[in-house]
Amino acid sequence: MSLTEEFFESLVSDINSQRIELPTLPEVALKIRDTVAKDDVSAKEVSDVISSDAAMSARLLQVVNSPLYRGAQLIDDVNRAVARLGFTTTRDLVTGLAMRQMFQATTEATDTRLRNIWEHSTQVASISQMLAKTFTRLKPDQAMLGGLIHDIGALPILVRAEDSDELMNDLDLLDNMIRELHPRVGTLILDSWHFPDELIAVVAEHENLSYDSGEKITYVDVIQVANIQSHLGTDHYLANIDLNDVPSCVKLGLAGDVDVVDIDGYEVVDEMNQILSA
Repeated sequence: MSLTEEFFESLVSDINSQRIELPTLPEVALKIRDTVAKDDVSAKEVSDVISSDAAMSARLLQVVNSPLYRGAQLIDDVNRAVARLGFTTTRDLVTGLAMRQMFQATTEATDTRLRNIWEHSTQVASISQMLAKTFTRLKPDQAMLGGLIHDIGALPILVRAEDSDELMNDLDLLDNMIRELHPRVGTLILDSWHFPDELIAVVAEHENLSYDSGEKITYVDVIQVANIQSHLGTDHYLANIDLNDVPSCVKLGLAGDVDVVDIDGYEVVDEMNQILSA
């Protein structure tokens, strides 16, 4: 058995025996999901949950007034924001905005990696949101959430790695471990959160560039393309692949020489990335 598989089995064993806990959603995200799930819930009930968190309220107002969502009039209170967005979009946006709280670490090595993962995730989320709106009939807010959680499996791996001198002394080995295992670990996390199958598929398949769901465009397709786009101009291996060989790129019409950065409206991506990164 390879070292990677040994690590994975040990991690799963620790999770099952509760020696290590899977990440849990931040409190405001849990509350808003429970509230929206109620029968006959009112906009006031939803807005009251959000308003109890001043920082979340401010960030949600930033989003609703961003180019992707804003209307003719400025929205300056949470209740009106919820009314404009609707309950499902509000739930997904609040969940996504709350994710930043989860990317905390106790050592310098893991802190650097968590910060890098979060920065990458916000970029993928912002591109995914724009791709969904521009090229598909998928929900932009769901695509954004998919981008934010696509690498969530790295969190327990980093927590577990802090107890391993071998991994802490060989950061290349740690990075390879994360790359190989985070889709499987991420699937465990989203299962525990009772997320929809379409988002669990994002976590499970976003690294599988041969993934092909058929003619129908899925959130996996959107997040895969966004992930590739986020690495263009770097030395990452995804920056050098032939997009014509990636079914998701072909399905979205972004194979060949097309670059999302050149598409009108990319300023929406930049603004949303700034909001998510804050």
